[in-house]
Amino acid sequence: MDDKIYIIDLNKYRAQRSTGISKVFTGRDRGKTVREKSEIDKMADKYEKVIIQIPADISSINPSFLEELNKNVVRKYGKEKFMKKIEFKCLGEYDVTKSLDEAINRILHNETAIG
Repeated sequence: MDDKIYIIDLNKYRAQRSTGISKVFTGRDRGKTVREKSEIDKMADKYEKVIIQIPADISSINPSFLEELNKNVVRKYGKEKFMKKIEFKCLGEYDVTKSLDEAINRILHNETAIG
């Protein structure tokens, strides 16, 4: 494996439900849990590129989850560098682009509003 690339496999962070493994990533609490367990903040500093791998059967990833997962990296690097450093790779048909854009805009808007 290339030591310049780190892969965060979201499959490892899926919630177990009584009906089976969750097919959604939703909410700030879940985003915070995945951020802490995956150590994305530390890995973004250590590696040139971090790939966030989305399982093939995921049906939804909401902006609140993405906002909490990525907030520190977006704040540190800004949108342009974040987009070069963090790559979302879906193994199926799910397109994270719209939710990710909304999450990044929220992070940057809140940062400017607070700062």
